Amino acid sequence: MAETIAHQAKAHPAFCRPEVRTLPRYNAGLSEEAVRRQFGVEEISKLGSNENPYGPSPRVLREWPLLAGRLFLYPDASATRLREGIARFNGIAMDRVVIGNGSEQIIRMIAEACLSPGERVVTVRPAFGLHEIHPLLMGGVVDAVPVTAGGQFDIDGLCRALSRPTKILIFSNPSNPVGCMMKEDALRAVIDACPPDTLVVVDEAYREYAETDADYPDACAILREQERPWICLRTFSKAYGLAALRIGYALTSSAEVASVLETVRDTFNTTMPAQEMAAVALGDQSHMRDSVARTVAQRDRVAAALRAMGLFVAPTHTNFVFFRTARDAMSVAHDLLQHGVIVKPWKEKGFENWIRVSIGLPHDNDRFLTHLAAVLG
Repeated sequence: MAETIAHQAKAHPAFCRPEVRTLPRYNAGLSEEAVRRQFGVEEISKLGSNENPYGPSPRVLREWPLLAGRLFLYPDASATRLREGIARFNGIAMDRVVIGNGSEQIIRMIAEACLSPGERVVTVRPAFGLHEIHPLLMGGVVDAVPVTAGGQFDIDGLCRALSRPTKILIFSNPSNPVGCMMKEDALRAVIDACPPDTLVVVDEAYREYAETDADYPDACAILREQERPWICLRTFSKAYGLAALRIGYALTSSAEVASVLETVRDTFNTTMPAQEMAAVALGDQSHMRDSVARTVAQRDRVAAALRAMGLFVAPTHTNFVFFRTARDAMSVAHDLLQHGVIVKPWKEKGFENWIRVSIGLPHDNDRFLTHLAAVLG
């Protein structure tokens, strides 16, 4: 199970579904306030949640105060303005756009709407934990294909896994937490390996960072060329700097696929401020691209510094770096917390020595590198 596994409750009431009794919980990581209280430090470098340290568009900050007079009203249940903007931006019909409380809610909607007990889901490992947790909640059987020793997608392994009946294929491109990217030929091979009735879900939460590489494929364009149902997931939490507002979206292969998701969507699943600010952020591509460029430059600097320490760094096309140490990742992360540096240690079997560090502002990246060097000796 992925990094997002925190723990399982030791006991559940008898009225719980069997799937809930064994369901792992998502680990959202430590907050700045929790670290201050537990470790008695004042300066915090929060590098565990892959946030955009440059924040949202200045247009968002200007518009934000204007929302106060509308807080007594329910939001638009259809998120019309935002869906229109997303449809126009992506060149797709509005009835093929679905809005979620973060793209993670849409992952849950996919599992709830499409998966029956015993049906099979193929994903990768390590992965974003909800790619496994939500299918398990619905009684699905998850088959996770590990990445290679070099931190790349195992394309042959995925194709072998897809040679059997598969209800859903779901994976991130680029990968979270590894950072690797599936290029066009590999993506086509994986899609072609799917049974004809498989729902293909490509989670593109870090798309904007990967687009700086000319080899990053247009998944929607590739998926349009074939007949299987498909969904591409995107978010405003990362490159657009709106993590606190919890808003993401899905582009779907047809209005029928979108309608299936809408059937299980909570009526008022996103707030008015989230809808309005996402629409504003989408309209300021210049700010988003600038913050991505700064982050990518810092990412490459941090990765090079880690390699200079003798650490193995997985290839990354995101706003984070995944690296391996000789020590248990939990102990390294604990030592860093004593200096106010928050990172994400991996707990999954086979990856206990791996750490994911988000790219922050230059000062925070410097603090991380300095304290990591001291911790590792």
